[in-house]
Parts: sequence; structure tokens; C-alpha cells
Amino acid sequence: MVHLLSYIVFIPLVAALLVLLTPKVYQNLYRVLTVLGLGLTLVLIIFAVSKFDGSVQGAINSEANLQLVEKTEWFSMSLGSLGKFSVDYFVGTDGLNVGMLLLAGIVLLIGAIASWNIKEKQKAYFGLYLLLSSSILGCFVALDFFLFYLFFEFMLLPMYFLIGIWGGPRKEYAAIKFFLYTLVGSILILIVMIGLYNSVYDPVKTALEAGYEASQVEQVQQLVQDGTIKSGQIVKSFNMIHMADADNYIPGSFLEKSGLAKIFGQPARWIAFLALLIGFAIKLPAVPFHTWLPDAHVEAPTPISVVLAGILLKVGGYGLIRTAFVMFPDSAYHYSWLIGFFGMFAIIYGALNALAQKDLKKLIAYSSVSHMGFVLMGLAAMTVEGISGAIYQMYSHGLISAMLFLIAGVIYDRTHDRMIENYGGLASQMPKYTVFVAIAFFASLGLPGFSGFIAELMVFIGSFKSSAIPAWMPVVATTGLVLGAGYYLWTLQRMFFGKFWVKDKNWVNSLTDLNSREYLMLVPLVILILVFGIYPSLLLDLINNSVESFADHLFQFRK
Repeated sequence: MVHLLSYIVFIPLVAALLVLLTPKVYQNLYRVLTVLGLGLTLVLIIFAVSKFDGSVQGAINSEANLQLVEKTEWFSMSLGSLGKFSVDYFVGTDGLNVGMLLLAGIVLLIGAIASWNIKEKQKAYFGLYLLLSSSILGCFVALDFFLFYLFFEFMLLPMYFLIGIWGGPRKEYAAIKFFLYTLVGSILILIVMIGLYNSVYDPVKTALEAGYEASQVEQVQQLVQDGTIKSGQIVKSFNMIHMADADNYIPGSFLEKSGLAKIFGQPARWIAFLALLIGFAIKLPAVPFHTWLPDAHVEAPTPISVVLAGILLKVGGYGLIRTAFVMFPDSAYHYSWLIGFFGMFAIIYGALNALAQKDLKKLIAYSSVSHMGFVLMGLAAMTVEGISGAIYQMYSHGLISAMLFLIAGVIYDRTHDRMIENYGGLASQMPKYTVFVAIAFFASLGLPGFSGFIAELMVFIGSFKSSAIPAWMPVVATTGLVLGAGYYLWTLQRMFFGKFWVKDKNWVNSLTDLNSREYLMLVPLVILILVFGIYPSLLLDLINNSVESFADHLFQFRK
């Protein structure tokens, strides 16, 4: 299907416009339009994934590695003697983003179903939710940095309002904190994007501008390097694939591969990598940039917590891979020890904080901080197993965390209370709910048979065989697994086993078991978590060749 990715990205936006145009007297249609729009989007994503050929091989910095590509010049302008400015509408898929695209489709639809009981300001809520959905999907498929950044920024405002208007008692504080943290990260990313634009050219467009054939790319690259092609003929580019190829950097530019340019006495490429690392680590979030996350989760309505944990955090991990690691492999190797250490520290720190929580939602939020530490450690390992484990962890955690926040929302919808100590023996009152809670907890702590086990196992295998990080890091990180089992099993024991009791007797009649809508959300997630835990090749076959190309791209800096 032509323009398949464009349909996937913009159908939620069209649905948002339909919501805005629908009169308030038909407000019951808002949620129907949202579910139908995201349902159609998921169907198209599944179709796209079915068309994706995991056997395609190509360098990670080559467009030959891409599939379902849509590329056309969006706008351009002449800069006189400084060359030409060009921005493309460029979207495509490879093994680095195809799994994230599928995850986004699943979680966004689940979140839309979870939004069914939103009663206040429905037009604004569902309009913003669909705008957020379109932005997230665009982020995962955009391969022009300018386009990627637009989608990345468009995620910020809808999420700010969704938390700030429909959140809990401290919603304004949580929304502002989220906005400010993410804005700082966005500014850092913007600075590097501008630096990359001033350093990278499009070899094909430059060839045409200089009077050569589009097929004479290698010759044109050599002519640019030796100065035969002058700056006025160079077409600068935001193309993220070109930015990953050191041969496309303009000689003498700030971020060229020689690394001669300095900032505060350090190579400019190292500083640019750190800026991207911090910018996306805020979104991931990685310790110590994580403090916005627990507040945002606690105050956000359940559907928004589902989307935040299930997808938005993964934008941070994906952004790190697509930009920082692919574009600055030399800097990635230089800072691999630091990245691995912060990953290890996040695993343990997040688990210890989760163990101390009294609020169920806050416990799950800190468990997310801990589990995202595995992503950092897997990437820092710079091995095929470690990188595959990091991507698998993002996908697996997206499903599991969505389920965890849904089960927190089930209890909150009935009693408007999330304090662990206010419940006991819920298994006798809500046996079916208890089964789903147990599955989610065991999946998150990494029990074999669930997708989380595969992800963490691959991260540990890749980390132990890595030469980029010391072996003691994954050894220490295993402590996080023990702590994870501790806080989940302790919560399960306190809330669900023993004699039934609740803090407020008025809650007893409200604590009914799962309804059909809740089954509709939870059952598919359980099936997916089990399927990807038992048959991981469903995802690994899609990502393996791209991961191997990515690892080869990093290999020249690995010892």
C-alpha cells in the first residue's frame, strides 16, 4: 500500500479533527471516534509489520536498510554562498523502529479503551489524546531530524494538558514539572540538531546541485572532502541516515569525524553526544533525571499513565539509539562505562525506591525507572545480545507497564484510593482481578515464560560478554532482580492474601470484580506478554539484521 506510514501517522489526527467538529450534543461519539481511529491505525500497523522483511540487510547508515519508505522534499531555500537548506518528509521502517511502532499501536488503542469512562471535557480530552497519538507514531517513523523533532515536541503539549486538566489533586505541579524537565531535554536535542545540520550534507542532492548524476555519490563525497565542490553547491541535510555516515560530514565543520573542534577543551562530538544522552535520558527517564516521573504517574489519569509508561518512555530509548548511538558511535564507546554505570545504578535505585512506596501507582512508577536501567546497560554493552535485549526490554516493558497501570486504575476507579496498606485479602473479594495482578507482577519481575525474562536475559548475556563495560556491572545489577521480586511479592501478600479487610467499610460494595471493558484491555496484554515470552523470535526475527548492522557500526570503536 502506497503511503502506508503516512496513513498510520495521520489517521489519529484526522480522527482528532472529526472529534473537534462533532457537536457537543453528540459527545458520546468522541470516544467511539477515538477507538475506531486508533483501531484502524493498529490494523494498518499490523499490516505494515506483516509486510516488513526482517531478512533485508544493509548498513545502519544506508537507506538500503529501510522499508516502507516515503521520501519527498518538504521545503528548501537557497543560502547563497553557504549552500542550500533542505528539509524532507522522510519516513520509513527498519529493525530499530518496527517493534516500537507495533507497541505504540497496541498501547494507544488500550489507552483509548481505558479512557471510556472519562466524563469531563470529553471533546478536549479525546482531541488531545488523538493529537498525542499522532505525534508518538510520527516520532517512531520519522527519519528526518527536523520532522522527528516536530513530532517529539508535539507530544509535550497534549501530555501537559492531559495531566494538568484531568489529573489528581497535585495535577498542576506534576504537569509543570513534566513540561519543564522535557523542555530542557528538548532544548539540548535542538542544539545538537542544529549543529548536525551545519555539519552534514545530502550527497545525492549535492551531486545534482553540482551538476553530477545522483548515482555518483561516492565521487561527490570525495570531491567535497578535497574541496572541489564548493560550499555554495553543498545541500545541507537533516537526514538522520546521512548523519550516521561519517563521509557525509562537511570538512572543517563543527561535528566532523576528525573531532578537532573543541568545547571546554573536549571534542565537540563528545559534548554533542552528552547533550543527546541527557536530552533523551530525561524522557527515558534515567537516574538522576527521573524525578518528574513518579509525580506525573501518580497525578495522571489511568489511561495517560498507561501511555506514558507504555510508549512515551520508549521514545527516550529509541531516540538514544537512533541519534546518539548511531550518529556518534565514537562518543558512545567513550562514554559506555558511564552509561553502563547509570543503567546499573537505576536498576538498583529504582527497585529500592519501589520497595519503600506505600502508593501502588508510585511503586509501579519506580519499577519503571528500574526496568529502564536495563535499556541503558544493554546499549552500553554495545553487543548484538545487549542491543537486542535493550530493544526487547522496551517492547516488553511497554506491554507489562501498561498492564500494571491498568490494574492500579481498576482499584482506584472503585475506591479512589491507591494506598497499599489500606487493603488486605482482596483475593477473596476480587479473585479474577487478583489473577491478573499476579500475572502482571510475575511478568514484571522477570519470571521465565513472560516477555520480561527474555529481555533481561539478553541484556545480561550481552553485558557479561562486553568489552565496553566491566563484568562487575551486570553482577551488581542482578541485585535489582532480587529487589524486584521483593517489592512485588510483598505487595501481593499485603493487598491480596489473608483475611479480607479495607480501611473504609463503604468500599466493600464498590470492590466488584472485573467488568467486560477491563477484560477487553487486560486479556490481550496477557496474551501478548505470554506469546512474546514463549516465542521471542516473533520480534527478534524482525530486528536481528538491523541490530547486527548497528553493532557492526559500533564495532570499529569496540575493543
